[in-house]
Amino acid sequence: MMQPTRTSRMRQRRITRRGLLWMGMQMGVIGVLGWRMRQLQIDQSDQFRLLAEENRINIRLLAPNRGLIFDRNGAPIAINDQNYRIVMIREQAGNANEVLDRLGELITLSPERRARIEKDMRQRSAFVPVTVSEHLTWQEFALVSSNAPALPGILPEVGLTRNYPFGQAYAHMVGYVGPVSESDLARMDDPDPLFQIPRYPIGKTGVERNAEETLRGSAGTSRIEVNSIGRIMRELGRDDGIVGKDIQLTLDTGLQEYAMERMGDQSASAIVMDVRNGDIVAMASAPSFDPNKFVRGISTEDWGGLRDNEYRPLSNKSVSGAYPPGSTFKMVVALAAREADVIKPEETVYCPGYYELGGRRFHCWKRGGHGKVDMVNSLKQSCDVYYYEVAKRVGIEAIALKAKQLGLGEKYDIPLPAISRGLVPNKAYKQRVFDQGWLQGDTLNAGIGQGFVLTSPLQLAVMTSRIASGKTIIPRLIKSISGVPQVGVAPEVLDIQTVDIEKVRRGMFAVVNERRGTAYASRIDDNDMVMAGKTGTSQVRQITTEERAAGVTKNEDLPWKRRDHALFVGYAPFDNPRYAVTVIVEHGGGGSSVAAPIARDIMMRALYEGEPPLSAYPAAERNRIRGERERAREAARTDTNATTSSEGN
Repeated sequence: MMQPTRTSRMRQRRITRRGLLWMGMQMGVIGVLGWRMRQLQIDQSDQFRLLAEENRINIRLLAPNRGLIFDRNGAPIAINDQNYRIVMIREQAGNANEVLDRLGELITLSPERRARIEKDMRQRSAFVPVTVSEHLTWQEFALVSSNAPALPGILPEVGLTRNYPFGQAYAHMVGYVGPVSESDLARMDDPDPLFQIPRYPIGKTGVERNAEETLRGSAGTSRIEVNSIGRIMRELGRDDGIVGKDIQLTLDTGLQEYAMERMGDQSASAIVMDVRNGDIVAMASAPSFDPNKFVRGISTEDWGGLRDNEYRPLSNKSVSGAYPPGSTFKMVVALAAREADVIKPEETVYCPGYYELGGRRFHCWKRGGHGKVDMVNSLKQSCDVYYYEVAKRVGIEAIALKAKQLGLGEKYDIPLPAISRGLVPNKAYKQRVFDQGWLQGDTLNAGIGQGFVLTSPLQLAVMTSRIASGKTIIPRLIKSISGVPQVGVAPEVLDIQTVDIEKVRRGMFAVVNERRGTAYASRIDDNDMVMAGKTGTSQVRQITTEERAAGVTKNEDLPWKRRDHALFVGYAPFDNPRYAVTVIVEHGGGGSSVAAPIARDIMMRALYEGEPPLSAYPAAERNRIRGERERAREAARTDTNATTSSEGN
């Protein structure tokens, strides 16, 4: 037998080592595969089971119910109504255009609506539902539902839509909701996932916008099983999310509606504030608009009518309007003068009808003048010359500081957009803005609430509340959130001498309750409800020397936009103040003849919590008031009969 040679033995050893190496590598690969199989089948089994189920399970966002808004008495002023709507999921529809064609045979889809649907589908992911139509009738909704098997990707849904029961009365305060837009998303740092739902409604203005996060709530989810063609088979689970929080405002619906009615077709604002705690009980801006039209989709014609109306119905004049305060500013000047001790309350200033400074005449509203007037009578008769003299003595810096102390020139933190800060000017302001020095003539103009001075109706209401209460009242609009009371800022006592503020109050009492007072015709003839106040008329045009020589043109003979603004501020009852009222009528003319009667009537509604007794009106007005009430009741009966007849038919 042959013995293996040395060469063959070495070759066998090399083959053995090579085999062992390959065997080791194979065992390693098998080990890795085994480890990976164990990881996939055991350690990650739940994850891959879920991925497999997602081929037949869809997870959808559920929009939460939006929080409701109530008035101070619990009356709902923003609610959610049932909304029958149709949505489409493009990835389940197959040929979306063909499905829309078939749907168009069942319900009306205008070319504009169809274009909007196609745009939404292009901009959204294929699995995101797109709103096709909403606010359907029950008959339309039932028709689509019964034909659902022939409409792949079409889902009939019952959702909620915002409704404002009191329409125009609360349009500026509560605002309205509308579909989220690209500009809305651009303003947000971290948009809510809900905003990916096409036409998801968010607050556009008013409380709806400024309390959006509170009212919105958080999204829920729905897990649904679908078959191979995307048809929903069943709902596997649901998390409804968190509903939005309800908000209760400080507003009173009855008073709010009356304020709107009383201002009529004027371009005006009215505010009633509780002087004890700053609660805004009414805040009305006229003319107004129907917010429900914006929710359901306003027509081009209606939008154009609102946009082009010179009375600016879309603007909340109560907070965004900035007007020269006119003579309602005179209380500020009087208190500044007393603090500086530049004039005594009993000291008189002679008014010949004008005031001369540097060869220029500054005129009083009363051409023949008021003669000698002291502080109380200067307010009672609204003498301009008295305040020219006092303003010159005290100077603009002291006037500006007192205006700030009384709440002017401040931007208040209430949940409304476009709140005006107004303007309380001083020397630094004019230098900064106009690069000019302050003149004494500027001080004289500011002394009667003209020139650079601008205030909003809200600021004037705060000013009046502070004078009435003697405290640093801060306005408040939110009473509670989800039943939890919202505590306002506790007011402090104003740093004003009691004797000085009492003298100003005495002047405001005389304005309304004494003969020759500028608002005597608008008094409340009830000793328990006596009102104090101040009229104001602010010019929006420059009266030339030639016009004065020829005779100043009356307001009613001027174009509307060149007429004076009419103002009135007041509070009541005089001995125990509860409410402050501010009324501004744009280009309304005289404060005593236009604004004061409106303010008196609104104040009486607040004090008597309803229709005031005839005895509370001045005797000369009672027959007129009685006739107006009888006509209103007759009109209400006619409307009721017409409604009953229509329902019977």
